[in-house]
Amino acid sequence: MRLEAHGVGMQLPAGWDGVISRRPNAQAVVHAASFALPPADGDFATAATSLMPPDGVVVVLVEYDPQLAGTGLFASAGPPATLEAADFNSSTLLRRLPGQVGLQRFFSHRGRAFCLYVVLGSADAAPQLAARATAVLATLSLA
Repeated sequence: MRLEAHGVGMQLPAGWDGVISRRPNAQAVVHAASFALPPADGDFATAATSLMPPDGVVVVLVEYDPQLAGTGLFASAGPPATLEAADFNSSTLLRRLPGQVGLQRFFSHRGRAFCLYVVLGSADAAPQLAARATAVLATLSLA
């Protein structure tokens, strides 16, 4: 399934669910998961991560004010090319749930500022789950 809206695109593997929405301030929010997403959720998918199975992956991309692009947290250019198991830990989680680990990466692309937030359902399976998240991230296109 290909998600495409608001200058953001992503190819999802079979069995994944995803949505691209737009906040009232016109910035994009992407939720992609290896399981069915709940019908409504916050920007950082706290409802989805609460329902996530141990073999689950949630990928979130939140766009911020373009004036932040290239500054401070958003100084890095482009999203990370690879996500390694060592990049994930529980202290990064918005809501800490047993076994889950996450990561946040802030970056800019073509005058747009983004936060990438990825949650894995199991620290024990982090190498395999991080590889799944990396494969989805590799399909990300940003206008």
